[in-house]
Amino acid sequence: MQSAIVLGGGMVGVSTALHLQRRGWSVTLVDRKEPGRETSYGNAGIIQSEAVRPYPMPRDPATLARIAMGRTNDVRYRLASLPQHAGPLLRYWWNSTPERHREATLAWARLIAYATAEHDTLIRDAHADNLIRRAGYRLLHRDPAALEQAIAVAEENQRDFGVTFRVLDGRELAKAEPLLRDDLPGAIHWLGPWTVSDPGGLVSAYAGLFERLGGTLLRGDAQTLTETTSGWSVDTSGGRIDAAHVVVTLGPWSPQLLRKFGYRIPLVRKRGYHMHYQGGRSLDLPLVDTANGYAMAPMAKGIRITTGAELTSPDAPATPIQLGY
Repeated sequence: MQSAIVLGGGMVGVSTALHLQRRGWSVTLVDRKEPGRETSYGNAGIIQSEAVRPYPMPRDPATLARIAMGRTNDVRYRLASLPQHAGPLLRYWWNSTPERHREATLAWARLIAYATAEHDTLIRDAHADNLIRRAGYRLLHRDPAALEQAIAVAEENQRDFGVTFRVLDGRELAKAEPLLRDDLPGAIHWLGPWTVSDPGGLVSAYAGLFERLGGTLLRGDAQTLTETTSGWSVDTSGGRIDAAHVVVTLGPWSPQLLRKFGYRIPLVRKRGYHMHYQGGRSLDLPLVDTANGYAMAPMAKGIRITTGAELTSPDAPATPIQLGY
């Protein structure tokens, strides 16, 4: 029987462990905390089956200048951390040319097409359907020209990849979401995505399924990973464990660990922030405000606001400036 250690108990790690397990592997899932307590906890909770095009890095000088001068809320950065991002950002910029972006889209669209179907199997087996809503989300635009451009892209995506949407004008949007005033240009309602009321809870449910199927879940320090003559070893709460293979799913902490084994992963380390608001008027579906660079979603703990990206180092202190924008 093939054996593997999966380092990192977020959504990627737990899902990987489950899929290896279903293929007959012996799997041990290792994390320093309970599953789903790090980056997989604080996201916007959208399973984005409509996201068929990877987000390209802006290439026009005006947008880049606004980011550089700190005049946007969707991307901010720490000046001191920029040197460590320079290489990955340059590669990101290089691969965002129209030609290269088209190639990436063709590959990515084939993967994203499985998003809801693959989650559906795990959701049903983990008895987590109470956390899921299958009604899509809305993409708000505050500028008429931006809305028209977004509609054109949505129509192209529908034609090329079969994703579904409908356009809401300002009145229709305000009727669907009374939180909003009725003089906004409108929104795109993406119909295919699913939304999650507790992202961390969904990861926990998947981890519970993994254990019920015979998987081993242990606390441990990924930094103790060592290569052996027969595979890999790591220290855990259950002692030192060994396996023939290791899967590293530590998100922004992965490159640092892999570097000591000779791997150089050009990862742009981005951080986001979130906050919950309770009371007041409710929200029907998650809403992404493209102009102001945030998303808000109805969740178990109230309406969650999630920010855009902050480019920083993994262990830098929190600076949630974007939450107050």
